[in-house]
Amino acid sequence: MCATSGADNLFTDIFNKFSDKAPISIIFRATLERTINPEFINNLYDDVSQKQYTRKLIFSTIFELMNVVVCKIKPSINAAYKENSDNINSSLTAVYDKINGVEIGTSQALVRETSIKMAEVIHSVSGRCEPWIPGYRIKVMDGNCIEATEHRIDELRDTKSGALPGKSLVIYEPELEMATDVFPVEDGHAQERSLLDQVLPTIEKNDVLVMDRNFAVRSFLAGITKQQAYYIVRKHKGLAWSVAGEEKYAGKDEGNKIYEQLCTIEDDNGVSIKVRRIRIELKESIRNGEKELVIFTNLSRSAAPAKLIAEIYRKRWSIETAFQELEAHLHSEINTLGYPKAALFGFCTALIAYNAMAVVKGVLRRVYGEKNIRDNFSVFYMAIHLQMERTGIDMMVEESEWNIFKNMSINNFSVFLVELTEKVNLSHYQKSKQTKRKNRSKAKKEDPYAGHPHVSTARLLRGITP
Repeated sequence: MCATSGADNLFTDIFNKFSDKAPISIIFRATLERTINPEFINNLYDDVSQKQYTRKLIFSTIFELMNVVVCKIKPSINAAYKENSDNINSSLTAVYDKINGVEIGTSQALVRETSIKMAEVIHSVSGRCEPWIPGYRIKVMDGNCIEATEHRIDELRDTKSGALPGKSLVIYEPELEMATDVFPVEDGHAQERSLLDQVLPTIEKNDVLVMDRNFAVRSFLAGITKQQAYYIVRKHKGLAWSVAGEEKYAGKDEGNKIYEQLCTIEDDNGVSIKVRRIRIELKESIRNGEKELVIFTNLSRSAAPAKLIAEIYRKRWSIETAFQELEAHLHSEINTLGYPKAALFGFCTALIAYNAMAVVKGVLRRVYGEKNIRDNFSVFYMAIHLQMERTGIDMMVEESEWNIFKNMSINNFSVFLVELTEKVNLSHYQKSKQTKRKNRSKAKKEDPYAGHPHVSTARLLRGITP
């Protein structure tokens, strides 16, 4: 059934040669073809879009143009359009108009629905990471603000300030190493807390949200509890709590002393909810000279002892690593796209590409082991190979061959991926050994907007002056 075994002879010799020489690129492309093929994308667009509609320019064409840009195959939308203009029955102006008008609900649905399909693949190949808490679904939540864009649109020409095109809350699941949901907002100055009402309905029983103190909002925490779900969140100074038990020593985590105490937090109706307060005395101070962390959780001690809570909160930085990889290996923030909808569409398209890379890592874990991939496999070198090999694959492999994956059963697709992964030469993706370097003073990157506060592009477009 697959290129590696030669069963049923479904693939051409050219495809099989790429499978032998560039198996990771074939896995990545096959995952995208299966998950976000044009028929699926266009149907999703028709179901979700409220104001936009299709005339001559279909949405899958727009998505493919954005996809090759965020994957760094093409440097810009303009370059991607020129490469494919013969197959696009619309002008470049029409393409930009379509991109600038992509509704944030459409961008959100693309991430949410494709992540479900990609997670299914990781589950099928048994490629998940070890769970942080067995029996629970960990969701790390954090905000991401898209960097200031160039002043290409008329409303930005007269301002010297950095123009922010939007931000979003991202849900990252470490067991899959995927971004499984996103909550975008066009206003670059919007409070992240304003999006929590959208997050709450998506929380399911036995979910565990791991969050920074900005999300320690009483009503939100009470809503999570009501959903029979859980949280691990750092204390915010504005969160009121009451003592319900004596503080006790609970051990050490990486040299930091841990203490635990029962306390209560009231919901909006004045009902007291018992929670655990985990206080960590830090061996070394963190930013602002803080010497302790205080974490609240509604998980029971039997489900997650205090030391595990401290460890999980420390590993919350995995989402920061994901954001760094998005920025470093993908073109997730295209600063030539000044309109908020376009910038958020680009960011969400990058999340989908990141998730496809997570599928590759999931199959690698299945074949070579989680520890081996975690310690030795370089996402940086994977991204380079994907970028270098994509053009050759697109030129040599006929589009019709990729159609096989659209309707391939999940079992057959999993077998295909595993057999292909066995051909991967891991030495091509080996992490570089870290060596201690002498401290060198780095020249500070000049801020082009220094001395001028950032502005929200969405507010300027609505005629609201800062």
